[in-house]
Amino acid sequence: MPMVRIDLVKGRNEAQVRAVADAVHAAVVEVLGVPERDRFQIITEHEASRIIALDAGLGFERSDDTVLIQIFTQTGRSTTVKQQLYAAIADSLAKLGVAGEDVFIGYVENTPSDWSFGFGRAQYVEGDLEIPSAA
Repeated sequence: MPMVRIDLVKGRNEAQVRAVADAVHAAVVEVLGVPERDRFQIITEHEASRIIALDAGLGFERSDDTVLIQIFTQTGRSTTVKQQLYAAIADSLAKLGVAGEDVFIGYVENTPSDWSFGFGRAQYVEGDLEIPSAA
């Protein structure tokens, strides 16, 4: 059920963009325990000047390989699970050559009533979909 936005600087080819999306999804499936086909991703590429992602005072520089990820999902997962997810995403992206300092993740929680999968209906609320348990 997570919806994931991935923002990248333009310059990767289609296979590289898909590899980033696949790596993020694999980490989400592994750590959050969602079904493989529970995949909702929005991938947007930007000119380098359109992504501003400083270090928040941590003392490192980001490159044009920066990947910004927003994960929208149900409330209830522990801090430990979230930390495991962040590490799994960074590890998966590192295998593609994305440096740890170039991975930025924002995690946004909501409730089952905040989702509509189509037809203007809240399928979790109406019972068409089972509310996933928090990992």
